[in-house]
Amino acid sequence: MKGQPDYVDAEALLAVIEVALDEDVGTGDITTEATVGPDVHAEARFLAKADGILAGQAVAEYVFDAVDGAVMCDWNRTDGQTIYSGAVFGTASGRARSLLTAERLVLNVMQRMSGIATATRRFVDAVHGYPARILDTRKTAPGLRLLDKWAVRLGGGENHRLGLYDMMLIKDNHIAAAGGITAALEAAHKFRGERDVEIEIEARTLEDVREVLDASLADRILLDNMIAPGARPDVSLLQSAVELIGGRLPAEASGNVTLQTVKAIARTGVSYISCGALTHSVEALDISLEMRLRA
Repeated sequence: MKGQPDYVDAEALLAVIEVALDEDVGTGDITTEATVGPDVHAEARFLAKADGILAGQAVAEYVFDAVDGAVMCDWNRTDGQTIYSGAVFGTASGRARSLLTAERLVLNVMQRMSGIATATRRFVDAVHGYPARILDTRKTAPGLRLLDKWAVRLGGGENHRLGLYDMMLIKDNHIAAAGGITAALEAAHKFRGERDVEIEIEARTLEDVREVLDASLADRILLDNMIAPGARPDVSLLQSAVELIGGRLPAEASGNVTLQTVKAIARTGVSYISCGALTHSVEALDISLEMRLRA
């Protein structure tokens, strides 16, 4: 599957789909069973009703297969490519009952993933020419994290940590509970031992940045909420922090990241820009399925 990250496999996808189908179909699609005969065959056309980046095509195939392994999909665009309003970008054919039962879940997945990929591409395009890479966050829909993060990848972004288990990110509340930046870093470094995990720590002031640098125990520094939004975003504090770091650590900017601020943020020279809005405030891409009977 195009752009499939290594954390997505058939077992993980089927687990998500099983839960979603159980939620939607339950004991049976009674409307379809009542109105459509079991031997009726149809073709459903995927129609784009807005411009955007296609994502979720591969997941749609898994959904159809889970409902009815005889459903066949045929695509003229692939995940990660642009689709345009009014264009038919694929078809699914098979038993009409199966197409109708799978329709809503297929569209829910593709609309959400395509919306995330489209938003991500806009951010990636906005920082083109700068070294900053666009990252997602853990602000994903519960149960759909793998799909949300896959969609970010298809839009040209990169994934931050998948969860609490694969990277240490010491945030303000951790720092407060641990007794300060240095104490938190020392504890994290001791806990890591021989584990191959990265340690990132949040800094909100230049004093925080200096303490992180003096400790020399972090692998990355998160410069949080150092951007004042507005018609002309004020990134002076962020710029000062990047200059203070002087390339000793990769710097990640977060907080108040929008399409209006992201280019100014990238100009400061940060290595990463993380944006929770990619997944927590996604606008679904308008996609529909139009069905017609087959002889």
